[in-house]
Amino acid sequence: MKKTLFILVLFCTTIAFSQKKGFDAEVKKISNKIELITKTEKAALKEKVEKINVRLEKKEITSEDAQRLKKEAADFHAKVISEKVAVEEKKLQQLVQDKANGKIENVIDETDFDDKENSFTIGSKTFNLRVKNNVENTTRRDERWDNRRSKWERKGKRNRSTTSQFVFALGVNNVLVNDDLASLETSNYQFWQSHFYEVGFSWKTRMDREASKLYLKYGLSFLWNNLRPEDNKYHVKNGKQTDLAVYPEDVSENRLRHVQMNFPVHFEWDFSRNGEYADGYKRDRTNQSLRIGVGAFAGFKLGTRQYIEYKDNAGVDIEELQKDNFNMHIFNYGISGYLAYRSTGFYVKYDLNPLFKDTNIRNFSMGVRFDFD
Repeated sequence: MKKTLFILVLFCTTIAFSQKKGFDAEVKKISNKIELITKTEKAALKEKVEKINVRLEKKEITSEDAQRLKKEAADFHAKVISEKVAVEEKKLQQLVQDKANGKIENVIDETDFDDKENSFTIGSKTFNLRVKNNVENTTRRDERWDNRRSKWERKGKRNRSTTSQFVFALGVNNVLVNDDLASLETSNYQFWQSHFYEVGFSWKTRMDREASKLYLKYGLSFLWNNLRPEDNKYHVKNGKQTDLAVYPEDVSENRLRHVQMNFPVHFEWDFSRNGEYADGYKRDRTNQSLRIGVGAFAGFKLGTRQYIEYKDNAGVDIEELQKDNFNMHIFNYGISGYLAYRSTGFYVKYDLNPLFKDTNIRNFSMGVRFDFD
């Protein structure tokens, strides 16, 4: 019973004293509200301007359209500020009038969303209550975010010099004899049926401290090279030499696959138009236009397999898997390059070391390459 009575007294006392406000406190509240209105509308305007800049960078709108939209947004928020501030100025005028009439202690603003500071006394102790509203919490959260973003920009993170990409490439795979491109016409391997696949990651670092066009691109990739011989042939290992021989059965599938891990490095010229922050600071925009990459790679083979499929005399499907290195070099190296627009490009690579030991045959590949940010 005593506990219930105490809570009831506390509640009634809080209600009674919460309605007693001083002139200075009311003026401060109105001033804070005007400041809050201004900050809120300026933040909304800033967000609209940033979105307009993004649309301009993506070429969704022209420069003239961007200027017009920015002006319309500025005029709109200026009008909102003027109208809301006028309401608060009327409240201030009424407050001054109430002060002159001696009614200031009875001024109550039920619609006010600023901080409410109340106090009440029980016995010899005085208690203060502070009630915060959602609008102020949102504004303060936005201010904290702006401070963090400013700190983030001061550290230079908005001038990020390195980005990463997922790389996927595929195309046709064959060999050149004596580095002669014309030897493709007489190759022992099927041109359109011999494929390669490449999957990996790359990092792209700007060569200059400021926004520029030249980058160093490096990474790691896994490569699957397939060679399908012509005329029912397959690979035969004869000591330190690997030859092509005719298989005794009529094969439906015959391919030599070697898997390798590569470490490619390219100099890339990216002609994407650089972006710009609201304060005029230049920033990189990559993979948005023409790109040219020239470089090399080095790596090692992870394994080599030969797959042969045919039907025997009884019509039974036979699948044969042969595991051996087939006298291939473990380490490989070569040159590569690409010509791309945005994330898609034409890709060429050529091994400088022979495919098989004691031969002048070298692997050659060309196809399509995708660099996804």
